Amino acid sequence: MKPLDPRLVRSTAAVRTHLAVTVACGFAATALILLQAWLVAHAIAGASAGGAGALGATVAAVGAVALARAALSYGAETAALRSAARVKSDLRLRLVRHVAAADPATTDAGELATLATRGLDALDDYVARYLPQLVLAALVPLAVLVVVFRADWISGLVIALTLPLIPLFMALVGMHTQDRTRRQWHLLQRLGGHFLDVVEGLPTLAVFRRAKAEAALIRRVTDAHREATMRTLRVAFLSAFVLELLATLAVALVAVEVGLRLLYGRLDLETALLVLVLAPEAYLPLREVGARFHASMEGVTAAERVFAVLERPGPAVAPSTPVRPAPRPHVRFAGVGLVHPGRDAPALDGVDLALRPGAITLVTGRSGAGKTSLLALLLRFAEPTAGRVLVTAADGTEIDLARTDPDLWRQRIAWLPQHPYLFDDSVAGNIRLGLPDAPDEAVRRAARRAEAEEVIAALPDGYATALGERGHRLSAGQRQRIALARAFLRQEVLDAPIVLLDEPTAHLDPEHAAAVRAGVARLLEGRTGVIVAHDDGWADLADEVVHLDAGRVTGPVLTGAGHG
Repeated sequence: MKPLDPRLVRSTAAVRTHLAVTVACGFAATALILLQAWLVAHAIAGASAGGAGALGATVAAVGAVALARAALSYGAETAALRSAARVKSDLRLRLVRHVAAADPATTDAGELATLATRGLDALDDYVARYLPQLVLAALVPLAVLVVVFRADWISGLVIALTLPLIPLFMALVGMHTQDRTRRQWHLLQRLGGHFLDVVEGLPTLAVFRRAKAEAALIRRVTDAHREATMRTLRVAFLSAFVLELLATLAVALVAVEVGLRLLYGRLDLETALLVLVLAPEAYLPLREVGARFHASMEGVTAAERVFAVLERPGPAVAPSTPVRPAPRPHVRFAGVGLVHPGRDAPALDGVDLALRPGAITLVTGRSGAGKTSLLALLLRFAEPTAGRVLVTAADGTEIDLARTDPDLWRQRIAWLPQHPYLFDDSVAGNIRLGLPDAPDEAVRRAARRAEAEEVIAALPDGYATALGERGHRLSAGQRQRIALARAFLRQEVLDAPIVLLDEPTAHLDPEHAAAVRAGVARLLEGRTGVIVAHDDGWADLADEVVHLDAGRVTGPVLTGAGHG
């Protein structure tokens, strides 16, 4: 692992400011250490020689320097903790923004929850303690060596020869510890993700009598994480012992040779004291770097995982001069291919497809055929790896969809996913998602058009009823109707001309499926619609039927009764 990850420096201004302040504090601390050592040696040597006249002033100066070092240390620690908080906040914000704009199907909620909470919290030791100590480890030993060499070249040579042993052993121990820390973090991430999945699926597990089995699995993963943590801590403690032993032996070696020469009169007392006071200061920053390194490795490993997520091809970025799409754009797939990160097989391969304004297209195919990937491209959760998605611009020309602002493009889309997410908010708040200023009357109209008014009227507080996380107070069909009302509101307020539907009635009972189907038919009136389904059950609503197989359009495009 690199002592300083350059991605941290590049990614956030807080780290750059923190490093500048840390270097300045490091220079000041180094100067105070050298001044204090000289004052102590001078005071003791003067007292031994009988010069007690100026002793009081020298002792007062030593006290003043000690207070200055304490104040500098407190100020640097406070500034470092504030910098660490800013770094964590910045990385969390970037992580959330990245995954919020990316394809939800590629998002691992457990991994992200662990990264954004426990993982980034562990960066405190790295930013607030390890980086400042790294600066001191570069400045203090060098300054001490210069001063000691000028005072006594023999002692300077001993320090210069023994000093590299500490970073050498630290590197050897670090190489051994790094794999253990990565395994510890992997187990923590696995535990966090699995625990989140289990908590979300507890009702299903209880019904199928699998709750105890999952609890046993969590216990095994927890034990594995505990054992990995203890092994890592054991190595960290042993490494600290090794570094302390090396530093102690090196200081003892300096003390022995200084003492022998002082005994035989080959070295004056003030120089000997100066060397003895400064020798531990040369080794101390390196020992502290080793200790801080092991304490911060969990945070560094988490930061590496955050950067791995941020570096994945993900959210669409608005070009410097985005082109405004037409109010009712024509959409055309021209030889479009899509390969998801980490996969070899393409999700889409050479797709040619035209979505005419006002026409409804039904896309069918088995699971894994590429239907959802097609919607991901239209939503700009993903970008084509081959070919282009072309849309009509406001001036009537055909442009690449990548030239538009993704946020402006998404305002033209009403989307009903297969598994809509309802938040722990009121019914009205869930319908207003993305449109917080929508008027109450518009919310009620959207609910009526989505066949959701009776469902809402049956709730204890109507539109003010809190639905709970994932809308657990509602059935699957009722949740789908609330999500459909959300699409209707978006269509009304933003006049969204494109409607995307992903398996809108999958897993619903006949009653709810019929209600959702009636609402979908109203939602599609006069709009460019894309319905994704496993079969041809929606063909009566469609103007065209397209079949996907292994990412390719197979067979001719069929024209249905539809609205054409």
